[in-house]
Amino acid sequence: MCIAVFIWKAHPLYPFLLFLNRDEYHHRPTKPLGWWEDYSDIIGGRDEVAGGTWLACTRSGRVAFLTNVREIKSNSHPKSRGDLPLRFLKSDKSPHDFSEQLLREAGEYNGFNLIVADVCSMTMVYITNRPKDNGMSATDVSPGIHVLSNATLDSPWPKSQRLECSFKQLLDEYGESEIPIGQAAERIMRDLAKEDSNLPGIYPPELEYQLSSIFIDIEMSLGRYGTRSTSSLAVRSSSEATFYELYLEKDVWKEQQMTFVLKNDRCVSTF
Repeated sequence: MCIAVFIWKAHPLYPFLLFLNRDEYHHRPTKPLGWWEDYSDIIGGRDEVAGGTWLACTRSGRVAFLTNVREIKSNSHPKSRGDLPLRFLKSDKSPHDFSEQLLREAGEYNGFNLIVADVCSMTMVYITNRPKDNGMSATDVSPGIHVLSNATLDSPWPKSQRLECSFKQLLDEYGESEIPIGQAAERIMRDLAKEDSNLPGIYPPELEYQLSSIFIDIEMSLGRYGTRSTSSLAVRSSSEATFYELYLEKDVWKEQQMTFVLKNDRCVSTF
């Protein structure tokens, strides 16, 4: 289901800094972080079943990431939500224009939270198709720290509040200094603490309890489920980007990190 914390346009060194956990069944085939063979401008992990992604970016500074909305009822034949970030990254539409286009077909997907951004134009939009009765909404993301779990952006779920607090402490600790994003991501995103109160109450209590940690590892009826990867994406004011991923492969945790310069003239003038 995923959970993410990020700071946007509110740090002297990092115009954008994101940490994200991807939660999924362990048996679902997945490609780890890398440049894609069929879309060489895109870097990120990839779902090998539907071909989409939960987090990826381009060399030109387009970023997209996704979480599911926790709900019981779902569409019988929905489109793959993982295709939504990919659609944005492949397009040349602005975040606002893309959200307008998506508005017309939001009902074809199960509940999603999608954030699309062009870090070179410093534009970020949050898109969701829940609550269902209200259709789809798209909102500009304000400068500051935000947490996205499996409800609307910045919903005060206990683990979201705990993650925001840990993230703030991390930023305060490093101040205007460089942050070792791999080490920092592992430190705050692999939190196993669980909550037994103030839970959303959407699923049965025991399942809600098991899902209340930031890092998840549980047995479900369909198999082992939980955090398959922890990612960091940092864009510096110098236009340099670093993408880090700690991922699980055949029960072994592996890591890799890639750094590249955003190839977009607008980034230099904006930052």
